[in-house]
Amino acid sequence: MIRVAIADDHRLLLEGLREALGSLPDIDVVGVASDGTGIEALVRDSSPDVLLVDIDMPEMDGLTALSGLEDPPPALVVTMHTDDEHRERAAAAGARGFLSKATPLPVLAAAIRATHAGEDLMDQTTMETVLDAHREAVLEKGAASLTARERELLALLASGASSTDELAEQLFISQKTVKNHLASIYHKLGVADRAQAAVEAIRLGLHRNE
Repeated sequence: MIRVAIADDHRLLLEGLREALGSLPDIDVVGVASDGTGIEALVRDSSPDVLLVDIDMPEMDGLTALSGLEDPPPALVVTMHTDDEHRERAAAAGARGFLSKATPLPVLAAAIRATHAGEDLMDQTTMETVLDAHREAVLEKGAASLTARERELLALLASGASSTDELAEQLFISQKTVKNHLASIYHKLGVADRAQAAVEAIRLGLHRNE
């Protein structure tokens, strides 16, 4: 799970971005700040793996705040200003990437994954190639090891099915097999019961294929 913090003074965009990124199975938004002076506390308190920061912010601009951090996390500047001057300022402040606020969510998510993996996205000539290698969500080991049948069962849990009878009937398997699958799921996801498994299924974006 990649821990992401966001600093942006546009409240509507900030909340929308927090919800959109937080819905992805491999990204967790751990904190937000709405002005430049709050970035230091944001980083200190949330310990993000990747910081998203705007340039124009109240009290102190994002680049000044970023350059003033003693031990900054890898940072992506996400801004309305996409000209070379601001790009150079972002690079001088230590940013790993420079993206427009119009960047589609899948591209932004790929940039976060790439940055977390140690990639530098400041070079526009190579950025697209680097991003292509990080388009897919990187699931935690347990989630990645789920079998197709376990994913089906989790999708049913997420849709509201919970009784052993109901799960067995919909999957055309025995109740004993359902219990065996559930035990395996609990172990892989580190959960204790069906309710926790259902929450994880929703977080992982599982859904039934009709």
